Amino acid sequence: MMNFLLFFIILGETILKYMASLTPYSSVLGLRKAKHLLRRASYAYSKDDIDTFATKTPQQALDALVIPVTNVLASPYDPQPTASPDGFWTESTALPNTFTGHFRKRIYSTGWWWYNAQNNASLQYKMAMFLHTTFTVSKLDSTGTSTHFHDHIKLLSQFAFGNIKALAKKITFDNSMLKYLDNTNNNDNNPNENYAREFLELFTIGKGPQIAPGNYTNYTESDVQEAARVFSGIKYDNTRAIIDIDTSLPMGRVQLNKHDEGNKVFSSALGSTVIFGQTTEVGIKNELNLFVDMVFNQTETARAYCRKLYRFFVKSEWGADVETDIIEPLALDMVANGFEILPIVRKLLESRHFYDEDNTSNTDNIVGSIVKHPLQLLTEVTTFFNLEIPDPVTTPSYFYNSFYKTFMHNSFLSSSGFVFFAPDSVAGYPAHYQTPDFDRNWFVSNTIIARYKMIPSLISGRDKVITNANIRTKLELVDFVKDHMTNASNSTQLVIDFTNYLFPESVPTNRITYFENLLLDGYASYYWTGSWNNYLADNDDSIVKERLEALITGLINAPEFQLM
Repeated sequence: MMNFLLFFIILGETILKYMASLTPYSSVLGLRKAKHLLRRASYAYSKDDIDTFATKTPQQALDALVIPVTNVLASPYDPQPTASPDGFWTESTALPNTFTGHFRKRIYSTGWWWYNAQNNASLQYKMAMFLHTTFTVSKLDSTGTSTHFHDHIKLLSQFAFGNIKALAKKITFDNSMLKYLDNTNNNDNNPNENYAREFLELFTIGKGPQIAPGNYTNYTESDVQEAARVFSGIKYDNTRAIIDIDTSLPMGRVQLNKHDEGNKVFSSALGSTVIFGQTTEVGIKNELNLFVDMVFNQTETARAYCRKLYRFFVKSEWGADVETDIIEPLALDMVANGFEILPIVRKLLESRHFYDEDNTSNTDNIVGSIVKHPLQLLTEVTTFFNLEIPDPVTTPSYFYNSFYKTFMHNSFLSSSGFVFFAPDSVAGYPAHYQTPDFDRNWFVSNTIIARYKMIPSLISGRDKVITNANIRTKLELVDFVKDHMTNASNSTQLVIDFTNYLFPESVPTNRITYFENLLLDGYASYYWTGSWNNYLADNDDSIVKERLEALITGLINAPEFQLM
């Protein structure tokens, strides 16, 4: 069981005062900073990637991370029903509602997304996840068919390096969003304010301090009502026949006789703007454009996004210096860049602040300050140790059913507090918004057992979290050490090498000794040297396999590995 005191001491050491600086860090990253950047900016975390990025400057590293990538897996596949699989159902010309098993198929779409994410060292997937936490949809609730949900994931991916203001317009016509937040039921004679409320409160500007009943500083209750009138008549379209000319993705429709044609008058919080009512489809879409422009003309909207970016990529909590020296200038840059998101993220991830280089101590602030997201925790292990995941093309049932749905999605991730693309509420996952714990919500009494049982599951090839089912893969640790660790016969150096790659910071001698003892099992160091050399000579890996499994289990379940 994890030493809780040690865990929170390590975490607590990060909460110190510093001078924040967006000045670019221009030196070569080295191992420590390369690990830090890859963890925060990508889901791929192989030893080769770390070694490569360690030779780059932040600017060179970001150049590599923002190259547009092609998914290695083009579309999700449904291997069920067994006798006649639905196969690549998202590519079918049949109406989406002619298929069954949409709950299962939504899960398969997230498996498709994850498989691509862990096969590409790219910022694109972290940015898509950021957009998911910003414009929230849950696949467990009413989001239309699984095909519409897949369109939603593709929309977020398209805008991962794009314009967040443009996405705010496109997401309003996204079929899954129209169903999830009920705007498809929003009519002129029977308004539904759900989407309008969340658009203002959660997706864009945020409330601000409440100064009176119904007055939230940044907008008022009357603004919610007027926004709902703007959104009225925008409906879910089941056919997927209406294609957005900009994204080439299916979109919702406008029902003219359900749109409120009156003028929409907003409060002084939004500049007392008047949006004149329209009666044509082009006019109604123009109302939407004018409304989004109005919201994004408020500087607080840019601040809200920059705070979300900071919490997602850097740290959950910050003081007045970060607000003044990081958030505010980033927000001004965001406005100046017309809400293009990539330049802002690059500036943040290239800054001295991000790398703990904006004060006299470079070990106390940012690196290792976030509790790992369950998806990050698992994916670091699968990518670092080159786990041979079942091939979704040649063995789709093994990948989609046995490994991904049964073990990864339904067992490990769910038990760790993360239901993939299905947050607890429209506010998102508690780790991103719930004070005072934020990311510490990933590490609570009802989730830590699953975190501990992840590595035994991957070592044994059976789900140790819930079902004991065959997960159709297992870690080959002996092969990994033989192929990737240059000092494998030296127990001390092997442990140091592992801790240097797996932990955010180097660890003191007493921790090296602790982990080395897991490998040696009470024997002297020559025990491991002899065992390893014997394995190389006769290929009998029984002893070294057992000892490596004990070591890796200890390393992955150590408090140091829980942080990034």
